Amino acid sequence: MSSRILICDDSALARKQMARALPPGIGAEFLYAAHGLEALETLRAKEADLMFLDLNMPEMDGYEVLEHIRAEDLPVLTIVVSGDIQPEARERVRKLGAIGFIKKPTDRAEVIELLTEYGFYRPSHLEQAALSDMALSQQGESAAPDIPVTLNDYLQEISNVAMGQSSDLLARLLRVFVKQPIPKVAFIANSELHMAISAAHDSDTYSAVCQGFTGAGIAGEALLLFADASFREMAELLHYDTLEGEAVNVEVLMDMSSILFGAFLRGIGDQLDLNLGLGHPTVLGQHRQITDLLEHHSSREEQLLCIEISYQLEDRDIHCDMLILLTEDSVPFLEQRLDYLVD
Repeated sequence: MSSRILICDDSALARKQMARALPPGIGAEFLYAAHGLEALETLRAKEADLMFLDLNMPEMDGYEVLEHIRAEDLPVLTIVVSGDIQPEARERVRKLGAIGFIKKPTDRAEVIELLTEYGFYRPSHLEQAALSDMALSQQGESAAPDIPVTLNDYLQEISNVAMGQSSDLLARLLRVFVKQPIPKVAFIANSELHMAISAAHDSDTYSAVCQGFTGAGIAGEALLLFADASFREMAELLHYDTLEGEAVNVEVLMDMSSILFGAFLRGIGDQLDLNLGLGHPTVLGQHRQITDLLEHHSSREEQLLCIEISYQLEDRDIHCDMLILLTEDSVPFLEQRLDYLVD
């Protein structure tokens, strides 16, 4: 009897990429779930032998799924496939019973190694010799299921991977665990930009820094909005000698923007196969409400493609929002990259 493999990920692109990463000779039946609750329904019906599980999902995340599998003693082996590459994330899923961890974007060689180790795949000598051959790769990709992928799906998934890289850097530098939100992607007018900040409250004040970036066919601006209430605790984590004062706040802003912008935009550039040049960071304002900080955008009529990431450190009262604002002129390039990826 062939194996039954469940791929659980809220991203249509990630499900498609995971299916493509499986060797064409595996001879398995494939099932799909868009979130943890849907995956558990399949597992409780004993319809899957192996699951590839994302961590960062709505409804029920991957950690909760692993907890249910253990509590209900569900008969499935689980390999986590995630953009969250923090050392703590790997350790947590291992303790919850995952047999492996694969970082996104998915590497077929790593997938095959795990499948072989646990008896789900036995490549012949001919297949082993041909695994790196381009013709075989194309054969495997053409057999992938026809899962429709939108531009928003694409941007959310590459943002998820880039966010994992920036969170990993922050976690290693500060020795903390960074909670992973689901990136939000939307077209929005400049004048309505403040409505994209889901984590902000009307009574909160923030300080902000922005930095422009450009690449071949793409341009935009990165904004970091840092909650004023978080400055002192962040200064402690960064081991500053002085913890309070305007100069310290500006230093925190610049250090955080350097860490998050640099890693995130590098992750985006790597996936788009282009180098992004960064401009000089500029402080937009301090101790002001979101609408005031974003006032310089409100007079422009251009539509923006907005990606929002809300960073939060576990067990810390530290919050900051990062917005990646892509110009309308960037959309044709992104659509071209999407068409190339899904063909």
